[in-house]
Amino acid sequence: MTASNTTTEPNRRFSVAPMLDWTDRHCRYFHRLLSQHALLYTEMVTTGAILHGGAERFLLFNEAEHPLALQLGGSDPQALAECARLAEQWGYDEINLNVGCPSDRVQNGMFGACLMADPQLVAQCVTAMKAVTSVPVTVKHRIGIDDQDSYEFLRRFIEPVAEAGCNTFIVHARKAILKGLSPKQNREIPPLDYERVYTLKQDYPELEIIINGGIKTLEECQQHLQHLDGVMVGREAYQNPLMLAEVDQALFGGDAVELEAMLLQICDYCEQQLASGAQLGWIARHLLGLYQGQPGARRFRRYISENAFQPGADVGVLKQALALVKPDLFAA
Repeated sequence: MTASNTTTEPNRRFSVAPMLDWTDRHCRYFHRLLSQHALLYTEMVTTGAILHGGAERFLLFNEAEHPLALQLGGSDPQALAECARLAEQWGYDEINLNVGCPSDRVQNGMFGACLMADPQLVAQCVTAMKAVTSVPVTVKHRIGIDDQDSYEFLRRFIEPVAEAGCNTFIVHARKAILKGLSPKQNREIPPLDYERVYTLKQDYPELEIIINGGIKTLEECQQHLQHLDGVMVGREAYQNPLMLAEVDQALFGGDAVELEAMLLQICDYCEQQLASGAQLGWIARHLLGLYQGQPGARRFRRYISENAFQPGADVGVLKQALALVKPDLFAA
C-alpha cells in the first residue's frame, strides 16, 4: 500500500481532467514528468469496482504522481465513505465525486451528471465522505442537465453541497444532455458558457471554483484565472502533451522542463514497467501526441502504432520512434 500522504491541500490552479481510458497510471507518470505542479486526476473509478474488485487493482499509483486526486463514481453515501477512507489510506491528495459524466452506463448506475437533479443526495454523499477523511472532498459537475439549465438550477445544486462541507467545485461549463447524445457529443455539442461560471464565483466568493471545458491554450488558462481559482484541461493536455511542459513556468513561476532529460526518464520508466510485466503499447500510446504539429510527428505516431503493440515489443521500439524526431537523443 502507498504510504499515507501528509502534504498540504493541493494547488488547483491548473489540473489535468480525469479521462476514462486515458488518464491511467502510465499517462499520469508521463504528465508528471512534464509538470511538477499540475494536479493530476485518476480515471473515474466506481465504488463497486473498489469495494468488490480489489482496492489495490484500482488505487495503486506511483509516488511520483503526487499531487494526485482520486475521482469516484457512485451515489451511495456509505459506499463512497468507505472508498474515501481507503483513498486516504492509500495516500491520495484529494477525493473527487463525479457529478458530470452523462453516459448511459453511468446513469444506469445512478451516478454522474444525473445526480445534479438530486442535490440533497450529493450533499449526503459529501457529508459521509468528509466524516471519515481529512483529505479534501471536491465535486465535478456540469452547469445543468437537459432542460434544467437555468442559473437558478445551478445555484440550487451548489448551495446544499457547499453547506455539506464541499469548498471546491470543478465546473464543466456545458450542460449535459442525458438522452440522445453520446459522451463524446456531450463534450462538443452543448454550448460552452464560461460567463455562467464566472458569475458563480462572483456570487460565492468563499468557494473555490475551477473551470473545465474546451480550454486549449495556456493563454486561455491565464484569461480564466483572472476570474476563477483554477482551470482544468482535458483533451488538449492529452492530445498535445507538450502543452504541459510550459505549465510550471507560465502559471506557477517554476522552471522550464528539460525535454530531452524527460524523454530519457520515460525510456527508463518503460524498462522498469516492462520488467514488471507491463506491455509497451499500453504505455507508449500516451505518447502519440507528443510532437503534435512538429516535423516528424506523423512518422513518430505511425512507428509506435505499428510496433509498440507487437508481442515482445521492448523499449527499443520507443527509442527508435523518438530517434525519428530527435536523431541525436540516444547518440553515444
